[in-house]
Amino acid sequence: MFARIYSGSVLGVDAYRIEVEVDCSSGINQICVVGLPDAAIKEAQERVRSAIKSCAFLMPPGKKWIVNLAPADIRKEGPALDLPIAVGILASTGLLCRDHLQDFWIVGELSLDGSIRPVSGVLPIALAAKNANIKNIIVPDGNAEEAGLVQGLNVYPVSHLKQVCLILADPENGAPLANCAKEIFLKSQQAMQFDLDFADVKGQDNPKRALEIAAAGRHNILMVGPPGSGKSMLAQRLPSIMPPLSFNEAVELTKLYSVAGLLSSKKTLVAQRPFRSPHHSASSSGLVGGGSIPKPGEISLGHLGILFLDELTEFPRSHLECLRQPMETGNVTISRAQHTLTYPASFLLVGACNPCPCGHKADPIKYCVCSPAQASRYWARLSGPLLDRIDLQIQVSRLNEKELSRSERGQTSETMRLRIMRAVEAQQNRFEPGQLTFNAHLTNRQMQKYCQIDDRSRTTLSQAVANLGLSARAYDRIIRIARTIADLQGEDNIQTDHIAEAVQYRRLAVHSTL
Repeated sequence: MFARIYSGSVLGVDAYRIEVEVDCSSGINQICVVGLPDAAIKEAQERVRSAIKSCAFLMPPGKKWIVNLAPADIRKEGPALDLPIAVGILASTGLLCRDHLQDFWIVGELSLDGSIRPVSGVLPIALAAKNANIKNIIVPDGNAEEAGLVQGLNVYPVSHLKQVCLILADPENGAPLANCAKEIFLKSQQAMQFDLDFADVKGQDNPKRALEIAAAGRHNILMVGPPGSGKSMLAQRLPSIMPPLSFNEAVELTKLYSVAGLLSSKKTLVAQRPFRSPHHSASSSGLVGGGSIPKPGEISLGHLGILFLDELTEFPRSHLECLRQPMETGNVTISRAQHTLTYPASFLLVGACNPCPCGHKADPIKYCVCSPAQASRYWARLSGPLLDRIDLQIQVSRLNEKELSRSERGQTSETMRLRIMRAVEAQQNRFEPGQLTFNAHLTNRQMQKYCQIDDRSRTTLSQAVANLGLSARAYDRIIRIARTIADLQGEDNIQTDHIAEAVQYRRLAVHSTL
């Protein structure tokens, strides 16, 4: 007897349909799985056999089940196909009603006692089911809210194989999850609080201003300063001034984190912009993504959020060079013999480092013990093309005694975020609804339309190019920064003072300290 069950599997950040075909014939009571399964799927036969036995189903003796996972030319991985394999075996044996099998996609991992465990990648599978015009999906209880983010899909949460059998016999035996994802998202946005606030940072007005510009226009930023000057402290407070996620952005992020297996039963929706801070000892695969079957790396997990690289010059140069393509395109492509996958990686890069190996170059208090050759080798880890892609490059100086002893609090994150939201709204109004492009990502054609400068500003910019030896890329980035400064000040046109301030942020702090 033959049965076909529909499920899904993840490849990259998207999912595709899996047809679990089961044929029952005479044999030696064996379950054989074909179709490029990995070790976890091959072991499913033992889990499935025990789970079916725990549900008091009597497996007929002298039978053999051939399970084919189509398409057979793509390798499948993980235990998410346990449940559809078990359902297919029961249906092919005649122990399960087959009238409604074609109306459902089924996903889940089986325990030996028949209970169902949550799996990763359920959200992209649910999205694929909707795109395939499927109305119903059966998922583990722990993944129900995640799958419920997909509008127009009936999500049936289950905790045991017996529940699945009842639902497939008659869908009225199950209760679809009430879809209230947007309401949950809005409540989580309203309840969101940040423990870290810019008001806690003493002094450092210039770095705060630069971080405000970075958050408003999505400009990458590098902070250079001696140890203890507050670089990490400033970077850790950047999420408190970032604009909130939209619902569609939250679904996109949740999909990515679901693929990476980073969602928990308490966190089924990513409602806050991510802040990723990998250690400088991270591998290239951990940073960019990879593996025999590629998984997202830190730069993809920082998508739509912040990627903070503390001690930037301690990262291997080869790792940092891998950031150049994602910084330009907003995605990263990982090629393997069997697959070429593209992951989203539109992040705001925040780098922090010391001016030299000892950290005290140009420090007014402590004497630097590094030789010029040591300093050159230190900065050689950052290539010119990489530095050219970092819009804002600022010096974070040591606080003096007066600034340290100051008792009054500085400008709050809430005040800064309100200005940033006005600047984001100004950028949004330039484009059609749903077509928001931040100033850092403006194309040349968009710059010609929205970033016009007068003759005086052009002269100021030309002098900066001549004096600082700026590249064509740096020239464009200065104009983009000036556009963000104008938006923060509520100006429709770029003024000379906007250009002058933008030029100051392109004076690489490193060069002034070597």
